[in-house]
Amino acid sequence: MAYSKLTGAVLGAVLCGALATSVHAGEYKIVNSTIPASLTGKAGDPANGMKLAISKKKGNCLACHVMPIPKQQFHGEIGPSLNGVASYMSEGEMRLRLVDPKVLNPDTIMPSFLKVAKNRVLKKFQGKTILKAQEVEDIIAYLKTLKG
Repeated sequence: MAYSKLTGAVLGAVLCGALATSVHAGEYKIVNSTIPASLTGKAGDPANGMKLAISKKKGNCLACHVMPIPKQQFHGEIGPSLNGVASYMSEGEMRLRLVDPKVLNPDTIMPSFLKVAKNRVLKKFQGKTILKAQEVEDIIAYLKTLKG
């Protein structure tokens, strides 16, 4: 197999891209352990985000997290509390954790809300994501209200 300067340049570019802190993955870009840009280019709706976060058929955040929603019962304690999350986590950090938390912790039990599950999925959920991109943005908008 002939090795040309062009082949070497392409291979070098691929390797450099793989080692860079910025990685393209699907329709979003991971930069320094964040997804800094909106998935849709639209602002999220915090009121809808709260509804999605507590919905057992969508975000179901309460299954694992304590949240500042006292009227809701049975907050989980597996994941960290989300009280004040906007005070210590950026929008991009929150977005990556919702889209693909396994990038940060391959052993996490938190689901990837915007990736199609490949293993052990009920037939009605095969080929689907848990949330749509705008729903992720809505939840992010809600989480951004949880300060201090």
